[in-house]
Amino acid sequence: MNWISRVRKVIPFIARKETTTDNLWHKCGHCGQMIFLKEWQENLSVCPKCDHHGRIGPKARFEQIFDEGSWKILPTPIVKEDPLKFRDGKKYTDRIKAARASTGEQDALINAHGKIEKASIVIGVQDFAFMGGSMGMGVGAAFVQGVEEAISRKCPYIIFTAAGGARMQEGILSLMQMPKATVAIQKLHAAGLPYIVVLTDPTTGGVTASYAMLGDIQISEPNALIGFAGQRVIENTIREKLPEGFQRAEYLLDHGMIDMVVHRSELRATLGKVIGYLAPGKAAA
Repeated sequence: MNWISRVRKVIPFIARKETTTDNLWHKCGHCGQMIFLKEWQENLSVCPKCDHHGRIGPKARFEQIFDEGSWKILPTPIVKEDPLKFRDGKKYTDRIKAARASTGEQDALINAHGKIEKASIVIGVQDFAFMGGSMGMGVGAAFVQGVEEAISRKCPYIIFTAAGGARMQEGILSLMQMPKATVAIQKLHAAGLPYIVVLTDPTTGGVTASYAMLGDIQISEPNALIGFAGQRVIENTIREKLPEGFQRAEYLLDHGMIDMVVHRSELRATLGKVIGYLAPGKAAA
């Protein structure tokens, strides 16, 4: 028995190696600062040093936005998996299984209904950790599900977008989700209900080209990457250097493409006010 082991037995409060894991710390993806995981979570996954807004999943988002104990996740719609029998480096079905195992979700868009400051609401959240939040048939079906749930409850629908675009493994079927989502939004408007978009980092590709930019109100988290094609592709196409901060939330706000940039700590209160403005009867109910 070595000296360290003897000391650990004598002084039990010294943590054993297996309990002092990397899980106690989070490294900021922007400034590299090491932050206690508990502090990171209590700060809504925002870096206390550089204010970088980290990517979060559906359940964390629901807990931050909904009134405590008021929300319930909707069952994930069932769609045909691997309709094209796609395979690249490995089978598409294997990629789906791996994404489900790592996130605990069935697909990249999860809906829940609940209340924000006592106002009924349906929220959809895209999870970038699930295959880059890519839009396939499952995401399209979940988006329509969220809209239909909002219509049935006569309340607004809020979508938190985070995606690298359409899911290439589903080919043209993934692109067909763009008009499908647009028709669903038209039905929501026909019912006289607001559609609110919260853009998070990153929101790109076919998602940006469809439901991410069709909100009655367009809100973004700070410094979120928002665009269709990548910056390098655009520069190579137009053969010009793009301006500093191009495709970031603040740049889009300055150029009139979104309505506001809201810090995560203020997002819940802001959404409550927006719902009160757009659907005062629903908020009062």
